[in-house]
Order: sequence, then C-alpha cells, then structure tokens
Amino acid sequence: MNKFMSNIFLSSLIHFVVCVIFHQLAIAQSFTLDQCGVRNIWTASSPEFDPIQLTDYTEDDGQPIGNLNFTADGMIIVYVRGSNPNSLGEYANPTSDPDGAEQAIWAICSDGSQHWKLACGSAPVLSIKDRIILYSSSGQIFEVNITHSDTIGYQTNEAKQLFKIRGRNAHPRWSPQGDRVAFVSERGDHSFIGIYDYKSHTVRWLAPGVDWDRFPVWSPDGKHLAFIRTPGLKMREPINITSAYPFSIWIAETATGEARELWRSSGNDGGFAQYYPDETLYWTMNNRILFYSEHKEWMHIFSISPDGGTPVDLTPGKSEAEHSAVSSDGTVLFYSSNEGDLDRRHIWKTSTLEGKSFQLSKGQGIETHPVVLADGKYVAYRAATVNYPPSITIQSIDGGESKNIFPKNWPKKFPYQDLVVPQQVILKAADGLEIHCQLFLPKDARPGDRRAALIFMHGGPIRQMLLGWHYLGYYANAYAMNQYLANQGYVVLSVNFRSGIGYGRDFRLAENQGPRGASEYQDIIAAGLYLRQRKEVEPERIGLWGGSYGGYLTALGLARDSDLFKAGVDFHGVHDWSFRATEFSPGGGWGLQGEQLLNLAYRSSPVADLTYWTSPILFIHGDDDRNVLFQQTTDLVQRLRERKVHVEVLIFPDEVHGFYRYLNWLRAYQATAEFFDNFLM
Repeated sequence: MNKFMSNIFLSSLIHFVVCVIFHQLAIAQSFTLDQCGVRNIWTASSPEFDPIQLTDYTEDDGQPIGNLNFTADGMIIVYVRGSNPNSLGEYANPTSDPDGAEQAIWAICSDGSQHWKLACGSAPVLSIKDRIILYSSSGQIFEVNITHSDTIGYQTNEAKQLFKIRGRNAHPRWSPQGDRVAFVSERGDHSFIGIYDYKSHTVRWLAPGVDWDRFPVWSPDGKHLAFIRTPGLKMREPINITSAYPFSIWIAETATGEARELWRSSGNDGGFAQYYPDETLYWTMNNRILFYSEHKEWMHIFSISPDGGTPVDLTPGKSEAEHSAVSSDGTVLFYSSNEGDLDRRHIWKTSTLEGKSFQLSKGQGIETHPVVLADGKYVAYRAATVNYPPSITIQSIDGGESKNIFPKNWPKKFPYQDLVVPQQVILKAADGLEIHCQLFLPKDARPGDRRAALIFMHGGPIRQMLLGWHYLGYYANAYAMNQYLANQGYVVLSVNFRSGIGYGRDFRLAENQGPRGASEYQDIIAAGLYLRQRKEVEPERIGLWGGSYGGYLTALGLARDSDLFKAGVDFHGVHDWSFRATEFSPGGGWGLQGEQLLNLAYRSSPVADLTYWTSPILFIHGDDDRNVLFQQTTDLVQRLRERKVHVEVLIFPDEVHGFYRYLNWLRAYQATAEFFDNFLM
C-alpha cells in the first residue's frame, strides 16, 4: 500500500469526532487518531485541557459513537454506541460479526472508574436535576435511572416505558423544572406535540391539528412551549426534499394546551432550514425565540419576541448560517457561516437582540460547531486548515488568540507538508450560472505536462466542498483522497454543482435538477471543458469520481459523454431515478409520482443512455446501504456487462452508505487510485 495514502488516512480520522459537550470546564468527545479506525471517548479539563482517553475500545469494528452528554453533576458521561436500525430492524454489522450488533446506551464515569451499559436504544436525554435518562426505542420513550451507593457504586434501575400512547413518540425535552417532558408523536401524515406530567401521570396535547408539529422548546419559566408547524400530507402526497412549503412558529400555554401563531413565513419558505440545522429552534434565557429560515433567500437565524413583532435578522447578508450555539444567559449567538468567504466556514458571534455580527475566528481555515463553555468566557469549536483535519480549538468569546487543545500534537508521519493549497475556480455553465470549484494542482505541475485529470462530485446533493479540510467525516475522507490524487500527479477539480448548499436558496432549488432533467450535469460538462483547456492536462485523460449523488453524476457522465470522460469510480450512486421512486420509498424522497414525471426521471438517469457508454467504471458499494438501494448497482452492472463495457466492482458485505470501517474506506480509496492508474495514467 502506498505510504502516503496510509499516512494521510490513518491520521485524518479525527473527523470521527461526534460531539463536544462542556460541563463546567470539562470536555468529552469521541475521537479517532492514529488508531486504525478505533473509536474512543476522550476528555480534557481546565485549565490545561490535556487529553485523556476514557474508553478502551481496541477494534475497527465500525460501531459509531455519538450522543455524548454529561449528567447534571458532571460525574457521568452517557453515550450511544452502534447504528440506527435499517428498514428491516437490523443494526449495522460491517465486520459480519457472528454475534451480531446492537445499538445501546452506555455510561462511563468521567474519571473512568466505572463503565456499564444502561439500555438498548438511542437519543438519550438527561434530566437537568437528577440522573434520570429518557431515550427512544422502537418508536417509544423509555426511562432509566442511575443510582449510587458507597458499597456498590453506580447502578441502573430496570428501564420502563414512560407512557403508552399511539404513534411513534420521540424527541423528549425536559421542562426547566424537570417535572414534565415535551415530546413529538408522529402519526404518519401529521404529528402532535404532547406534554407528559410526572406528578399527574397525564399527557396533554398542544393545539392538536392536521399539520406537522415539531421541534418543541420550553420557555425559561416552563409556562409556555414553542414549536414549528408545517402542513400535513395530502392524500398519496410523497415527500420532496427539493420542494418548499409554508411554516409557522406557534406558542402554547403548557397548563391549558391552547396555542397561538407567533409568526408565519411569507411564502413557501419551509423545509431545508427546518431540518438541516442541529438546533432548529431556541427559546433563550433572555426570552427571545431564535429560528432558522430562508425567507430572505439565504439560510439565516432570526430573533423574535414571544409577544410577537417583526423578526430581527441576526445573520444578514448573502451567506449561510449553519452550526450555532447560544450563551447560557441567552444574550449571545455563536454560529458558523461563509459570510464574506463563500467557500469556507468561520465562527461569528452576535447579540440575540440585534444583528451586528463579529467574526471570532480569523484566517483561511474551516471553523464549525461552536460550543460555549459553562463559565461563559470561552467558546470551543472544530477548526481545520488546508493541511490538517478538524481539531478542537478554544477561544475567548471576546476574540483574541485561539488555542488548539485536542489533539495537541499530530503524528509525525502525517504528511501535512506534502499537501497542496486548493485554488478557488469559478466556472460558468452553458446557461450562465456561476459554479464554484476547488482545483488541486500538483506542486510540480507545469504547462505542457499533459497530465491525467479527475473531477470530484460531492453527494447529497445538499452539500458543499470547501477550500480546506471538510467538517463532515464522509467529505473529510473525500478531501484527503483529492489531496492524495494530486500528490500522485493528477489534476483534480472538485465541483460544487447546482443543488448544493452555500450559495443561497435559488442555487439549492435550481430548476430541473436531478430526476427532473439533470440540469446540474451541465456544470460537470463545464468542469470537463475547463480541464480540457488547461495546459497541464491531457484532454483525452479526464475521469470522474464521486459518491451517492456524486456517484449518480459519475455514471451519468460516462453514459452521456464517454468521449469526454474516459473512466469513472462510482461510490453507491443512484442510476435509475424511476426505480428509486417506486422501490426505495414513495416518491424516492424527490416527490416523484405520475407517469409523466416518472418517465422524465428515467430519462434523467444513467440507465437511459447506455448506448453511448464505452468508458470503464469501478462500482463501490456496501450491501446494507440505507440511503441508496444496493440494487441500483446490481442492476446497472448487469446492464453494462451485457453491453461488454469494462466493469469492476468492490463490494463490502454488511457495510452501510457512508462506510463505518476505516479499513473499508482505505480499501475503497486504494482501489480507486489503482483503477485510475490503470485507465488514465
């Protein structure tokens, strides 16, 4: 195995950081560094924040760690280990362990002295007073309590179902007093917000209707609850992630269940901004309601009084607000944004009453996921650069120098000095739309080299590649792979095609995208033509690679333009939109129904143009994929074999969409490099 590839991926796995939680001045996080994909939890405490490994998992077994939380007293860390089940109720088991796999909630003392399993389930929510934990399992909410004695130590009582109510009940939220629990009850075509009262053992519904009521948040005094309402589903109406719809914010009195509409969007502005952020809605301690919305064309965070009035845009400008956190007193909002720097992310802060922002993190890096420390003096966030994957950084809320606290030292064999600085390239598609790209040009590239070139396309499509190491694990891998390919002599162009994020709502909701005409494919053609005219590139040696939606565009490029694109690697791509619409879920997530639209979806798919496909391709897929049916690959491979197209496959039994095992990522990228070396070099 190439040493550069081994080293860059071995050390880049810090992107497996799942969460950072601060209690007082302690930090807990799941983290993988130089351990061949082994996930563990680490802690770091003030004032030095020296990292200490807490758990002792030793195998690359592909079991994710997430949902980290401290108990109120800071003595115990609760977390989830294992994946969510697939549609058949099966948990991801990418090592094909004969004993199977599970998803379980675990607890470990913050000093590492005791470690035990609490229950099978997910999404633990801890009481703000006691060691009572609510969690979800099989569509219901359960409770488990941690007790302590001097002789035995910590113990867990037997889990019990909190209440027995129709629907899929989840997303519990403790009241500020800890005596009630708000939750969401999904009923298929609508959902309710309920409040369970411990003392009276009753459930009260808040303004039940025929809509989707979600994202409940309590007022500081516990007398009111805010939530977001969107329209319920019409008869046989499929879900469409590329559509938008009205949304409104409601406030209910918790004592009576009566509710009133606080604010309504002016048009069809709901959707993406209500499900993409980690925290969609806040009710701050200084009595402001904060919410995400795109009603001003970009995803911004707004502030409104519970008494009503005009919302204040806290993050104005032609930029997106993404990850966010609020100070404990509710007066300051911290958020990541691409304001003034569209192809990066930085940390900003602003008053929750106004909209005067201050950029906290400076420089040319990628800074995301702010978290405010409990003392209110510092904010922590994930910071990456061109050369280094995300690490944990701390900075005063007033600005000043930032301090990298975890990891404090990277492995010596990490080849940071061999990485290139990606260049911003802005292309124009055939219809005039501007498309942002990142060019990875080998350090020794010179005009006249006649090098092979590659185009990378992200998935989603609601994603954006950046001018630095990405904050999401899947795309941190992709960034590392693009760096590797550049190191091996390829000219690589990463394309942020229309339908992605970062450039406003109109860009994301571009007309005729995907199954409705594949309008984004013209952006890939523009990228190919751009590479053809670069003096470092051999025009007859341009290839494509990408995953998921990027896999779809890879296959589409080879099907439609094998004369331009000479080889491709397709990670778990969609190859037949009409098949996805009828087999994956009603409408396939893109609202596909009706003969006319299904015919258009088919014509927008790679399978519709196999007559012109001559270029070789490598398919890489895990057969427990929960995002793209494995049969999308099974079907297309058989069709191409019948047409005598050169096809190679790399299949991972029991692996999911975004591979859980480090070893499988390494094998996939090694196969990708070897394939391109064989057909383009």
